[in-house]
Amino acid sequence: MKLWGGRFTKQTDKLTEDFNASIAFDSRMYRQDIQGSIAHAAMLAQQGILTSAERDLIVSGLEEIKAELEAGQLEFTVEAEDVHMNIETMLTAKIGDLGKKLHTARSRNDQVALDVRLYLRDEIAEIRELILALEEALLKLGQEHLETIMPGYTHMQKAQPITLGHHLMAYFEMFRRDMGRLEDCLQRLLTMPLGSGALAATGFPLDREYVREQLDFQAITRNSLDGVSDRDFAIEFCSFASLLMMHLSRFSEELILWSTEEFAFISFDDAFSTGSSIMPQKKNPDIAELVRGKTGRVYGDLITLLTLMKALPLAYNKDMQEDKEALFDAVDTVKKCLLVFTPMLLTSQFDKNQMARSAGGSFTNATDLADYLVTKGLAFRDAHEVVGKAVLYCIDNQKALEELELATFKQFSQLIEPDVYQYLDISECVARRKIPGGPAPETVKKALQEGNEWVRRMKDDNK
Repeated sequence: MKLWGGRFTKQTDKLTEDFNASIAFDSRMYRQDIQGSIAHAAMLAQQGILTSAERDLIVSGLEEIKAELEAGQLEFTVEAEDVHMNIETMLTAKIGDLGKKLHTARSRNDQVALDVRLYLRDEIAEIRELILALEEALLKLGQEHLETIMPGYTHMQKAQPITLGHHLMAYFEMFRRDMGRLEDCLQRLLTMPLGSGALAATGFPLDREYVREQLDFQAITRNSLDGVSDRDFAIEFCSFASLLMMHLSRFSEELILWSTEEFAFISFDDAFSTGSSIMPQKKNPDIAELVRGKTGRVYGDLITLLTLMKALPLAYNKDMQEDKEALFDAVDTVKKCLLVFTPMLLTSQFDKNQMARSAGGSFTNATDLADYLVTKGLAFRDAHEVVGKAVLYCIDNQKALEELELATFKQFSQLIEPDVYQYLDISECVARRKIPGGPAPETVKKALQEGNEWVRRMKDDNK
């Protein structure tokens, strides 16, 4: 008989049972369910609703169930529907009717709201470490390529010379903001809903603050309806996950482009590449492509949750059972992508010479020539026109700006002197851009130092 079956006169149809059950996916929350039940039992005893002996039996029974589940000695059943009722059924089988007392002053509605929060808190801690590992990898590579000159792009056209270190640190900043979003999500996640009951709390004199302290939450939910009926914390996590994956996808796209023969900036390690079933010469960037592809999957998880919640009246509705698979998928996908992306990046080989050669083409120093003329007293808009004409001349004559003779330069402006050649040197173009946020090696070095300090602080905060 179902634990809720007193009002029913018929057995549940097998189709209904299968369709209604969530144990196939919510079983992964068994640790959190047991953790919450232990805190609840302790509070019931403190309030005199259970005796201390009853509490001890319940707690020891739950701990045994956890150990047996982890040892593979117990199995979940569809008949018990979900992780909550499976564990309660196991507990009753182990300690007798006393197990039925555990659910006093509690509903599956506030129980699942608690379990999901506990689960997500644990997963956020792991994701946090994975992001920090990626950030450390970017800092390491940024230091190695502090002076590796490469072209910067706008509109996928070569624009101005930068360094690879500067380029990598752009992604460092993106992931740092993602970490901030994750931390913000965690702050709103840490409200303890147990005690909300099904929707209207309970008449029992519960000590919700005691449970909050046991479970290390920052606050209790302030409204019982809200406590059981919203999943905005899960949506916020999926929003964070979508932005993180967007950044990983952009990074992946660049690495894929750079690995082509047309760019030849990077070579992926064999351990993080695959081949073709028909073309023996191929070495494919499948890991980066999969990360790029899985981004859409996480976007889908976010849209699933937003759509699920968009028109639900208060309080709990069975629709909300559908929140877990999307949330779990977002968690799993983010973790898998971060786990493989970092070593893929660290083992990649960057071709410094090819990057430098590429940075020297397509007039990436044209803006510097315009800036040079400004230093000689010409207004920038007039300098822009002068350089545009010089570039057109170079295109027609298949020359680079720095290859023009001084006499030819003077045809475009009498302000141009012999010192222009040093000004047009690609390394000098980069080194000159040393204001905060710029690509000059001395500026990037400071950014790397600050980035390392940030990572250390984040690690210390997690201890």
